[in-house]
Amino acid sequence: MELLMEANMATDQFIPAAQYLRMSTEHQQYSTQNQAQGIRQYGESHGFAVTRTYSDPARSGLSLKNRPGLRKLLQDVAGGNTDYKAILVYDVSRWGRFQDTDESAHYEFLCRSAGIPVYYCAESFVNDGSLPSSIMKALKRAMAGEFSRELGEKVLAGKSRLAGLGFRTGGPPGYGFRRLLVSSERTPKQLLQFGERKSILTDRVILVPGPPKEAELVREIFRKFTIEKLSLNAIARELNRLGIPGVNNGQWCHSVVRAMLSHPKYVGCSVFNQTTARLGTPQSARPRAEWVISPGAHQGIVDPQTFAIAQELVDSFHRTNDQILLELRSLLLSKGTLKSSIIDATPGMVSAATLGRRFGGLRQAYALIGYKEFRNNTKTSKTQRSVHRLRRTVFSQILRVFKNQVIAIREGGRGSRQILRFNDGVKISVSICRWVDYYAGSRWMIPVHKVERDYPTLICRCTPDNHSLKDFHLMRRVDSLCKRGFLIREHDPWLTGGKQLCDLSLLRKMVNRLFGLRAVN
Repeated sequence: MELLMEANMATDQFIPAAQYLRMSTEHQQYSTQNQAQGIRQYGESHGFAVTRTYSDPARSGLSLKNRPGLRKLLQDVAGGNTDYKAILVYDVSRWGRFQDTDESAHYEFLCRSAGIPVYYCAESFVNDGSLPSSIMKALKRAMAGEFSRELGEKVLAGKSRLAGLGFRTGGPPGYGFRRLLVSSERTPKQLLQFGERKSILTDRVILVPGPPKEAELVREIFRKFTIEKLSLNAIARELNRLGIPGVNNGQWCHSVVRAMLSHPKYVGCSVFNQTTARLGTPQSARPRAEWVISPGAHQGIVDPQTFAIAQELVDSFHRTNDQILLELRSLLLSKGTLKSSIIDATPGMVSAATLGRRFGGLRQAYALIGYKEFRNNTKTSKTQRSVHRLRRTVFSQILRVFKNQVIAIREGGRGSRQILRFNDGVKISVSICRWVDYYAGSRWMIPVHKVERDYPTLICRCTPDNHSLKDFHLMRRVDSLCKRGFLIREHDPWLTGGKQLCDLSLLRKMVNRLFGLRAVN
């Protein structure tokens, strides 16, 4: 290769080469501009001319997956898509700080085996494959990896110290909180918006409660979980049904609600080192003994007693089946009977829904503890008959009021529920919403039917005895996020999305008003 360079320099011809630039945030001396200048000086003195550049600005050298520039380089070399005969890199550490030195050697070998050698411009050795250069290169690779490991230890120690003082060390604030920039003496400066970071090294960041609406929603979620005993999925479904945006305007789900209920920051504690993903390893949980917890680091949103109750309930999710059955047997001995309302109302007991998921149903769970359930369906049957009677009454009244304007049809074929269809094609679903005794308070059950969920729906709420109708509400549609049904209260915000009817004779008028349709004779 030296003879080749001498021959090219003698004839004023330069060897075409590609340069690879990578800058992490550790040192300004490694900026891509400084690297390019050093590579250019090396190329001019050794007979190389840079014809292509691959770059990974502000990228860690620990792994290949987050370095599109190096991946593109290797892809071009392996595919023969090259117009150069050498690769110039500032030094061994810019090629990568891989923890496994064989990985760094492997990527260089791929280039060399394709006939394109790699040159390290700022190193004191020549990468010519000789024994001394191979030893130096292996040592440099090990030193580069060890530098990242030592730097990680220093960063962890520094962040742990700051977290112990109650300062925020990074990451999004979470729902209900905002990041506040403060001085080292905790003098407030300004709220940081999404994507903004501090610019002065001595400044610090703490959490403060966000808008009052968000803080109130956080307390409401804790209340639903600890007092109403709603499941995580039920809370998420209700929030989505009400159209309340979640974190970064996203949807609520089981894991988001659980993370909120479990995080100590909602009682004012700063927590650090819960998980780790150091040196490019997969993220894993750290033992609680290694957490850095600073109580009273900022103003909390939830009171400590409510948070403690929530933790007991969340911890119950980790109980084994044997532990759950033992608690269920103890509950049977104390109550003398079992049913879903008793189970759900018992503090610290898993919900009836959880029992169903764990054991394939409540009856299966009862059988495992030797309990034979006695079901009295008399009340349920009476309620069902009353609901069917009220449904027929509503249909009859509407058909009588709008004679020759509307008919009852079955959209889903034989066996499906009837809906109303006006002469101009407008279809309306009718739902009789029964009053149910819920362990956290009585509610109306809003049924959801697959065929009808996208139609305007006439909601007919029953009186508490389910023998007559209380009122009527015309809704644009029943939310499709709810597969079977959901519960609403007396003055539920969901009802504000529709129109209340004082009389069924106003049905078509309200349909026209709700959808901006013209009146039909």
